[in-house]
Amino acid sequence: MGTGASGPQEARGAVGGRLAVGLVLLIVSGLLAVVAPGSAQAASASAAGCPGRKVRTLPFATGSVQVFRDGGYVCAVTVQKRPGARRPISVSLQPRGLRAVPKSRWDTRSSPPVRVYAGHRYVRVTGAVAGVSYRSGWFQC
Repeated sequence: MGTGASGPQEARGAVGGRLAVGLVLLIVSGLLAVVAPGSAQAASASAAGCPGRKVRTLPFATGSVQVFRDGGYVCAVTVQKRPGARRPISVSLQPRGLRAVPKSRWDTRSSPPVRVYAGHRYVRVTGAVAGVSYRSGWFQC
């Protein structure tokens, strides 16, 4: 008895519901596109063990020293060129006018991160993997 009157209203409700779901999916995908690049950068920084953005990669024969900056803090970590074998790995970070902060360990991939407050000072980094070392000059990051 009421099937003729409720049919078109139900159809309009179903179309409106599909439009609402489509609009919600479009908004969510847009938000994911905006958030994803920042989370990818954070993931790469956290993989190295240092917060902030990468400002330099200083390569040498057996690895590289990666330098990150986060506000006034500078962080450095040495990464092996060919990870897998346990080797002695070290890193040292020195703000100009202050003492160097060294860290080292035997590891298959990277050194422990060193993080110091440098403000606007120049810094110098040293990294070594299996006895082969690299020492930078003073630079500001």
